[in-house]
Amino acid sequence: MYPAAAFALLAAVEIAAVGPETALWATPAILLAAMLIAWAAESAQYFIAQGFALAILAWLQTLPEFAVEAVLAWKQQTPYLVANLTGALRLLTGLGWPMIYATAAFFYRRKNGKPLGRIKLADEHSVEVIGLLVPLLYMLVVWAKGSLDLLDAAVLVGIYAAYLLVLSKMPAQEHEGIEELDRIPRAIVKARPGWRTFWIVALFAAGGGLIYYAAEPFLGSLFAISTLVGVSSFVFIQWVAPFVSEFPEKVSAFYWARTIDRAPMALMNMVSSNINQWTLLAAMLPVVFSMSRRAPSAIVFDGQQEMEILMTIGQSLVGMIFLVNMELVWWEATALFGLWFGQFLLSPVRPDGSLLGEIAGHSHEAVTYIYFLWFAVEVIRIYTGKRPPAAFRKFQEQWRRHVRPSKG
Repeated sequence: MYPAAAFALLAAVEIAAVGPETALWATPAILLAAMLIAWAAESAQYFIAQGFALAILAWLQTLPEFAVEAVLAWKQQTPYLVANLTGALRLLTGLGWPMIYATAAFFYRRKNGKPLGRIKLADEHSVEVIGLLVPLLYMLVVWAKGSLDLLDAAVLVGIYAAYLLVLSKMPAQEHEGIEELDRIPRAIVKARPGWRTFWIVALFAAGGGLIYYAAEPFLGSLFAISTLVGVSSFVFIQWVAPFVSEFPEKVSAFYWARTIDRAPMALMNMVSSNINQWTLLAAMLPVVFSMSRRAPSAIVFDGQQEMEILMTIGQSLVGMIFLVNMELVWWEATALFGLWFGQFLLSPVRPDGSLLGEIAGHSHEAVTYIYFLWFAVEVIRIYTGKRPPAAFRKFQEQWRRHVRPSKG
């Protein structure tokens, strides 16, 4: 029965017919691509706003995810489409954010001999924090009506355009931190303007090109490995495929988080990817879906898909509310990982009447309730003054200073 499901998935996603050995060259190619675009973004932040550079980086890093989702939308595979989208987003917040804290904490302890209590964000990072809240609130509207259509696509693109516009107004990073860069980005930043621009563009282009050409063979090789070990098609498309498509973000995040000082930049890289996927990626789906059907069409969700979307929105809301005081504390990173990992472990378990099956069958609802209850508690704490909403205040300051500066 499994081979039939695997064949159906293979036909749906159009993964290249490759063997497990393809991972031997595709994996280094993806790693190299992630490093190239990380160097480009790290260099570019001294000449354009860091957030804008990270937005470019996030878009290049999520090219594999866009490719997989576009094929699923064209094939009108709504269950797989929702599974892949929600799986990718939950991986970013539930695994990616905690991984950044854990990496920074490991290197901080090794360097200073004491634990890292929190990752503190810079004032300009308030743009990303608020930028994540807006599409999440709109996606609640999408969930409530149970469909994603072309009007939603237009709204989401508009949200992302406004986000980019605000980012473009932010100032570039100060130059005093140049000597702390690794050799390659430091050399680029110190190069003459013409060569500097050439190398930044070349690294972005080379990294994006490598991701574009290596992502499908990489995904295909992992599909072959998963087939050998007996991973179900739905689990593969919800967890294995998104892990591959989110792999470049995790490499860049580890590269920056190990330096400790750039852990906030690593975290904002992940947040930028969250925003990118909640807006541009989600907007692309009804467009491709309608093109496939040759008529304006809405992607309609069933009950299970609505639950997947709601749980993912809840997780992202909790992650956003954790950052509203402009820091990520160790227990917050631990909580994000624990809730994600528990649900992840139960995903392959089928509700077969056993105790474990019953727990797995209700795990989505339970975790979703926890997310929204936790979000509500944190909102109450904001109103009672126990969690300062620094991100809103910092965003207003950045808006007045850079977006709409007073002329007096």
